[in-house]
Amino acid sequence: MKIHLDNFHIAGYTYWDGCEAFEHLKIGTNLDLVREKDNHFDPYAVAIYYKDLKLGYIPSDSNKEISEYLDMGWGDIYEVRVTRVSPDAHPETQVEVVVYIKRNVQK
Repeated sequence: MKIHLDNFHIAGYTYWDGCEAFEHLKIGTNLDLVREKDNHFDPYAVAIYYKDLKLGYIPSDSNKEISEYLDMGWGDIYEVRVTRVSPDAHPETQVEVVVYIKRNVQK
């Protein structure tokens, strides 16, 4: 089971490798989170990757809690998936993702 935490467009998508990854991004594609503690613009920066391609970031109004759990080594509680791909939209809104918290269900 999983719990919906947040969904958003990828911040900074046009500045990174989004165009290189775009053809591979489908609804349901799994993405990875990488904490960037040394980011000079945002102390809570969390980058979003498709394989080794950096797509951008979790928006700054949504990243504080996630960054804190990543800092504690709890990154495996998150599942990040593509929820919308819109080729005709403005590049900053072409890809939307959802972040779930995975939880174990014991019977």
